[in-house]
Amino acid sequence: MSRARTGRAAQADPELRRQHTRDAIGLRLARPPATSYLRDFIYGAIDGAVTTFAIVAGAAGANLSDAVVVILGFANLFADGLSMAVSNYLGTRAESQQRELARREEERHVALIPEGEREEVRQLFAAKGFAGADLDRVVEVITEDRDRWIDTMMTEELGYGNESQHPLRAAASTFAAFVAVGFLPLIVYVIDLATPGSVANPFAWSAVLTAVAFLVVGALKARVVEQTWWRSALETLAIGGAAAAIAFLVGVALEGVG
Repeated sequence: MSRARTGRAAQADPELRRQHTRDAIGLRLARPPATSYLRDFIYGAIDGAVTTFAIVAGAAGANLSDAVVVILGFANLFADGLSMAVSNYLGTRAESQQRELARREEERHVALIPEGEREEVRQLFAAKGFAGADLDRVVEVITEDRDRWIDTMMTEELGYGNESQHPLRAAASTFAAFVAVGFLPLIVYVIDLATPGSVANPFAWSAVLTAVAFLVVGALKARVVEQTWWRSALETLAIGGAAAAIAFLVGVALEGVG
């Protein structure tokens, strides 16, 4: 985008201009970057909806009772939800430990071979277009502060971002999403079990609620993967529907075997 077009776009958006005043920028940069757990929540929600409805569909295909559907569904909610949360915890913790190890290694390198690490800074910023006195000044400013030096190597050389997720919070986000969204396919069966006959076709209502969950979660997922919201929603619905259809057909086949 040209400078003129950029200027016109900023003039057309007063809020954008307000966010980029000197004071607003200072306040924003003074705050520590927020850690997002949206990805953990969305992926937990998708998995909860898919796996729980797959169980409901399989049980319905096998013509099992509402009580059995509810038992199997709740067993999946808490067993699979906990398993996914634990896996996310261990994975996030491993990434955090890897990051800490990398930082310790950079600290050791700076302590033992500072000239070599200083040359790495020089080459990293030379590749960005700095040269001559500007490059010398950049290297000097970065390497005169040890913490700044290590931070620069972590981001520029090793590619670590500024955000670091807390393993327990990531796991909790995944578990909460899995249980909350995964419960949707079971709601009508719980109601029908508590008040028999109150729901004419529990499986049909379960399918509708799950489809809505897929669409909503898929639309939210678009924020993470930077995809068009309706395309992401339909993609999630298609994948979840395919899993449910396979489970339903397996349930029908097993009923025939029995």
